Amino acid sequence: MAGSEITVGLLWHSANSGNLGVGALTVSHLAILREAAAAADVRVRFVILGWLDPGSPIYVRADDVEVVGLTSRAFLPFGRLQRAIRACDLVLDIGGGDSFADIYGWRRFTYFCLSKSYALAARRPLVQSPQTIGPFNRRLLRSIATFLMNRSRMTFARDALSLAYAKDLGVRRLGEASDVAFRLPATPPETAFNSAKVKVGLNVSALLYFGGYNRSNMFGLSVDFAEFVDLLLTELTSREDLEVHLVPHVLPSDSEVEDDEALCRRLAEAHPGVVVAPSFSHPSEAKGYIAALDFFAGARMHACIAALSSGVPVAPLAYSRKFGGLFGSLGYDATIDLKTETTQSACDKVLDAFERRAALALEAGQVRERALQRLGGYQHFLVDLLGEVKGRHASTSP
Repeated sequence: MAGSEITVGLLWHSANSGNLGVGALTVSHLAILREAAAAADVRVRFVILGWLDPGSPIYVRADDVEVVGLTSRAFLPFGRLQRAIRACDLVLDIGGGDSFADIYGWRRFTYFCLSKSYALAARRPLVQSPQTIGPFNRRLLRSIATFLMNRSRMTFARDALSLAYAKDLGVRRLGEASDVAFRLPATPPETAFNSAKVKVGLNVSALLYFGGYNRSNMFGLSVDFAEFVDLLLTELTSREDLEVHLVPHVLPSDSEVEDDEALCRRLAEAHPGVVVAPSFSHPSEAKGYIAALDFFAGARMHACIAALSSGVPVAPLAYSRKFGGLFGSLGYDATIDLKTETTQSACDKVLDAFERRAALALEAGQVRERALQRLGGYQHFLVDLLGEVKGRHASTSP
C-alpha cells in the first residue's frame, strides 16, 4: 500500500439497499469519515462489505469506494469476506443500524458474529459504529455478543437505552453518539410543490402493514396497523386544507412485506387525492422530498430521521425500542408506541402532533443540533483512530 493511504472496511453497510435507511447510514458515514480523514491528514480508501440487493443499481459510487458484495458463500473459511477483511487496516461495523440483535433470527445473528470474529482473528482494529445494541433475549447469544463487543476497540450506542443495555451486559469500552444519518445530505425534489395546502407526509411500512416476515404480528403490536393507516388516511383526506403525501422508504422488491412503494400505490387507489412520492434512486432524494413537507409521520425510523434532521415536525410510529431510545435520548418525545397504544389512540396522537406541529418544529431544530454534537464526538474518535492506524502503517512500511 503506497504512502499514507489506509484501507477502511465498512462492514454491514450497503451500496444499493432498497431500504433507504440502510443506504442513508452508508452515505452519511462516508461523509463523516472523509472529514475525519482530512483532519487526520490521511488518505483513505473504503471497502463496503455487505449484502447487495439483486437487480438494484449501486447508488454509492466514488473513486475512493470499492464494493464487495456478500453472499452466504463469502462467509466460508478463507472465503471472500475473510480475504477482504485481511486487506483492510481498520474495520468499522455499523450492524445495518439495528441488526446486531437476536430478534431477527439466529441466521442473521450468526452472519453478524462471524464477520466480527473474522476481523478480530485478522487482528484488525474493530469498531462497532453508532447503532442500536441488542436486544439479545437468549442467554448464549447474549454471552457471544458481549464477548465480541469486549474484544472490539470501541462500541458506540446511538441512543441512551442501548448504552444502558450494553453497560448491563458488561461491555467495557462504550461511547454514546447518535444515528449517523443525521449527517445525510438532502437532494431537493426536481419539481417543487406548488400546492398552497399544508403538506402532510405519511411513511407506511409494508413490513408492519402485513404483520412482519411471518405475517403474524411479528413485532407484537397492540395497534392493528393496517386499520390504523386506513383510519388516519380517512381523517387526513377529509380535510380540504391538507395535501397528503405517501412516502415509501423501502424501494420495490420481490417481497410484498418489504415493498413500501407498491403498498403506497394500493393505498392511494383506496384514498383518492393522495399523492404518492416518486420512486427514489438515492437516500438523499428521499430526504429532500421529506424536507419539503410541513408535517410527517413515519414507521421507518430513518424516514423520521430525514424529517427531524431537516427541521420537519414528525410523529415517529414506533414498533421497537430503537425509536424511543434514539429520539427520547435527543429530547424529542412525540414518539407513538404502536406496542402500547390502541388503533384509535395512535391515530388520535398523530392528529394531535399535527396540531402541535409549530412547537414540534422548534424541537426538531434542537434535536438536530444535539445529534450533530454527539456525532462530533464520534468523529473526533475517528480522527484519533485514523491517525493511530496511519502511524502504525508508516512504521511498518519499507
